[in-house]
Amino acid sequence: MTCAARGTRVAISPAGFRDWPPHEQSTKFDHAMLLRSAASYLLPIKAESLDGLDELTGYLTALRDEVANLQTIVIDASPAAVFDEHRRQWGPICHHIPPDAIACLNGKVRGVLTGLRVAAHDKIVVADDDVRYDARSLARVVDSLDHAEVVRPQNFFQPATWHTTLDAARSLLNRISGGDWPGTLGVRRSALPRGYDGDVLFENLELVRTVRAHGGRELVAYDTYVARRPPTVRHFLGQRIRQAYDEFARPVRMSLMLSLLPGAAVAAYAGRDDLLCAFAGMAIVGAEAGRIRGGASAYFSLLSSVAAPLWILERALCAWLAVAVRLRRGGIHYAGARIRNAATPMRLLANRHGERRWS
Repeated sequence: MTCAARGTRVAISPAGFRDWPPHEQSTKFDHAMLLRSAASYLLPIKAESLDGLDELTGYLTALRDEVANLQTIVIDASPAAVFDEHRRQWGPICHHIPPDAIACLNGKVRGVLTGLRVAAHDKIVVADDDVRYDARSLARVVDSLDHAEVVRPQNFFQPATWHTTLDAARSLLNRISGGDWPGTLGVRRSALPRGYDGDVLFENLELVRTVRAHGGRELVAYDTYVARRPPTVRHFLGQRIRQAYDEFARPVRMSLMLSLLPGAAVAAYAGRDDLLCAFAGMAIVGAEAGRIRGGASAYFSLLSSVAAPLWILERALCAWLAVAVRLRRGGIHYAGARIRNAATPMRLLANRHGERRWS
């Protein structure tokens, strides 16, 4: 059935967090908190080792001890030995379960779908294992679900490193072009009555598009900031082509990235260094506009704005590598599977899902 209208997207006005300076993130919350409405926190995880276990255990303990009205569910697809140690440490402090036997190429989606099945509450916070909420940001995401069916907050890396400073340029540019895509979302379980496709790479976009196809409202929370732990340099480098592959889900952006290297080559061959400098300047100005929006300058360094041309160059190169991977291998290798589709086009989801009106 074709939907009469698609779900709406709303942006929070840039206000509210200017009086909240960033602080060194720890496993302790600033203060105990009672959520105004109950929520479930889903953490899908697949760990090959026990690295970082103590820090993550401290965070899960803080969620249990200092946040009332929050059900924490860890959906663990780790190998048996790692799973057993997780069970020993996390069993007393949260719901620790294996994922259901759901046919999904994307294991994270399998974990989320399992969590949605067992969650006790309609308000859901989905978070990667490197996401670190504090009391303020968690309350804001949960409360925002009173006004929208899916909420996208803004991640920032803490502590910052050279590679997260470069990656932050992506976040800043995204803030002026539809919002960033964080490692955490707020969503109402009732907005996903039949779940969402688990055979795509860009799973957060797929989730949001599915909610909107059902008529749900999307809230881009530009001024709600949630910390992430930085990845290792090796992990960061391993994500470059995969993240570029995501843009097959957004053909206009992908086409733009694919045009940049040929365009730069033509400008350089013609001796038009002025055009290259102008483009670099526009990238820096655009990133700085994203850094100003919603008080993000408290969380993102000026260096990230300056690094915007370098990030664009890296993404333009990786976009061509992503095309090569798709043509030669039929998809990109991700967490033990080869995935071809980045996400389902919105028009197909709108035809596939009957729309529901939200009040």
